[in-house]
Formats: sequence, structure tokens, C-alpha cells
Amino acid sequence: MSRDEPSLTVPLIVEEKQSLGCKLEDVETNYSHSTTGTASSFKTVFHGLNALSGVGILSIPYALSSGGWLSLILLFVISFAAFYSGLLIQRCMDVDSNIRTYPDIGERAFGYKGRLLVSVVIYAELYLVAAGFLILEGDNLQRLFPDMVLGVAGFEIGARQSFVIFVALLILPTVWLDNLSILSYISASGVLASAIILVSIFWTGAFNGIGFNQKGTLVNWHGIPNAVSLYAFCYCAHPVFPTLYTSMKNKRQFSNVLLVCFILCTLNYASMAALGYLMFGSNVQSQITLSLPTHNFSSRLAIYTTLVNPIAKYALMVTPIVKVTKNWFPLNCNNRSFSLFISTAFVISNVTVALSVPFFGDLMSLVGAFLSMTASTVLPCLCYMKISRTYRRFGFEMVVLVSVVLLGIAVVVFGTYSSLLQIIGHL
Repeated sequence: MSRDEPSLTVPLIVEEKQSLGCKLEDVETNYSHSTTGTASSFKTVFHGLNALSGVGILSIPYALSSGGWLSLILLFVISFAAFYSGLLIQRCMDVDSNIRTYPDIGERAFGYKGRLLVSVVIYAELYLVAAGFLILEGDNLQRLFPDMVLGVAGFEIGARQSFVIFVALLILPTVWLDNLSILSYISASGVLASAIILVSIFWTGAFNGIGFNQKGTLVNWHGIPNAVSLYAFCYCAHPVFPTLYTSMKNKRQFSNVLLVCFILCTLNYASMAALGYLMFGSNVQSQITLSLPTHNFSSRLAIYTTLVNPIAKYALMVTPIVKVTKNWFPLNCNNRSFSLFISTAFVISNVTVALSVPFFGDLMSLVGAFLSMTASTVLPCLCYMKISRTYRRFGFEMVVLVSVVLLGIAVVVFGTYSSLLQIIGHL
């Protein structure tokens, strides 16, 4: 890839040809140190939109149906908190020019333990989102081909499980790849994919007989934790922000770039939430595509678009975790057979999770509450307070920081509890 077009889908990818040390910080910083600030503001906006435009758009109508119309206010609150914490990441990086990645910020604030905490949160989030990709693929392929049954050694495997296994086998060779540059270009279609899905669903509602006639409920207090957790999942791109910042030629424009990205993505999410809720009301599925009829072109276009992007993004999502896992075994770091074994074992474990917890909405709600909210609001605020020493003086900024942290902790506690209850209840 060219120097001014780094893969911003996952910020911690390093090139295999670089020396694979056995320190966690080596894996996390090698790639970022190889990038230079040559990207224009327009290109950074595109990369930022791609980072924020993920599979969360599929669950946003379900989130609105869980919390009711007034929960949309919380979407904007979460968006503001995430935007503010994104600015804090920039301020932390301005303090020390050696800070290049999100884990660097954690180390600058709290030492190695801070780096370890940030890294664990990031990798856990990537792992569970990758499992969510497999669940999403299985659900939507089952929607298109419900009669698919796989027979193995006299046992019949259902359609959804069969498709999860099939997709895993399909993407396994991409996880073996050393050079992911081609996949990074394909996965950069996240913005286009979100636009296609939004337009397709609007077309389905407006011209294919569904309409926008559902009134919904004003507020559902019982579903607020689930709604907020899914809203938080939509803004889980903060580990990418340091790479966005260091890649810019004019870093003074970063705050404006971030503002444009958050405004456009939030409007996109709010539009999708309203469309889906007006079309299907409380009956909307955890993925909007599962509620669509499959007999017309617009619906199938939305479903097929949903299927393509996760397949391209999967390897980019899991590569940082695979590389860190390989570095736990320094003597075998550069052994090709060992690398293939680790990559394959990782995919198998991911498939096991996808088959064991096949509840996309509940799993993404858990990720949003416990991991995304931690990485997107709580940790940036705590790191900034420690690095800037803002905690030593009381003022308006300190009030805002504490408010955002308390909001984040509330979502982490209540959202995680609610998500776990739903997952356990469905098992």
C-alpha cells in the first residue's frame, strides 16, 4: 500500500516482513511508526467514516425498538461523549510526540499496566466483533437459503450453523495471508456499504409494500440498557483515531475532521434507526436485514451488501490478535507452519464462540456496553486526566470529564448486566 493510504480499518496491523519481537508494544507500534503524515483532510474524513461505519448500522433499529423513540436522545449523548473523548486522544498525543497508538496513551498515563489494560480491551473487542461477523453471515445466509442442511457422519447440521462453518472455511485462507493490502482496499467500502444498505431499506419500505406505518412506543425503560449498549457499539473506532491523527498532513484539522465524521455517521445511524422502527415497529429483528422480505431486488441487495463487507474485514480484524498470540512463542515466531496453526486455531475458536452464543444483538450489546464504552469514553478520559493532570484542579473541564466517565461506567455496569441476562436467558 502507498505511504499515504495506510489500512485504517485496524490500527495495530504490522507488516510480516518487519522483525517480530516478543513485546506487546512492538506489535502495537511497528506499523504506526512506519506511517507518515501525508494524508489530506478529505482522505482522513473518508477513513474516519469507514472506521465508524460498521455492522452497528444493522442493529440500530433494534436498539431503537428496545428503548423507544426517546432513546434516540441517548444516541446523540453517546455520540457527543465519543466525539469528546476522540478529541482527548488528540490532546494526549500532542503532549508526547512518541505516542503513536492507543496503547501508547495508556502507557504514558499509567505505565505498562495501562498499556496492558488498553490492549486487552482492544483485542477482546476485536475478537468478539469477529465472532459477531460469523453470526451475522450465518443468520443472513439462512435468511436467503433456509432449507440448507449439512450432513456429516450421519449428523445433520442446521442451516445457520452450516453457513457459519462454510463462511469460516471461506475466510480461513485470508487469515493465512501475509499481505492484507488487497483486503484493506475492499474493506474500505464500509461507507459505500452503509449508504447502499440505507437506500435499499428505504426503497423497500417506500416502494415494496411495507410502508412506514408503525408508531412504536415513546419510551421503554426496561430496554434502555440494551439500547444504549448497542448505540455505544456504533462508536467503537477510537483505537483507529491515533493512526488517523498521525497520518494527517495538517494535524490542526483533526478536530474538524472528527466533527464531520461524527455528524455524518450519527445522522446515518439515526436515519436507519427511524426507518427500521417505522417499517417494523417492535417486531424488528436484531439485524434489520432479517426483517426484510427476500423476494424483491432492494431487499436482496441490502442482504448481499451486508454479507460481503464482513468477509473482507474479518482478516483485518483478527490479524493483530493472531500476531500477538504468535509472539507469545518467540522461538516459533517466524515458523510458517506454526503461524498457520495459530491462525487456524484462532478461527476455530471464533467459530466455537459463534456457534455457542448465536445471538448477534445480545453479543454486540455486550461488546458495546463492556468493551466499546470502556475504550471509547472511560479510558480516554482517565488517561487524559492523568497525563494532563487535570484531576489536580477543579473546573468546568473536570466537571465534563467526570460526567463522561460516570456516564461510561453506568453504561458498562447496567448494559453489561442486561446483556449477560439476555444471553443467559437465550442459552
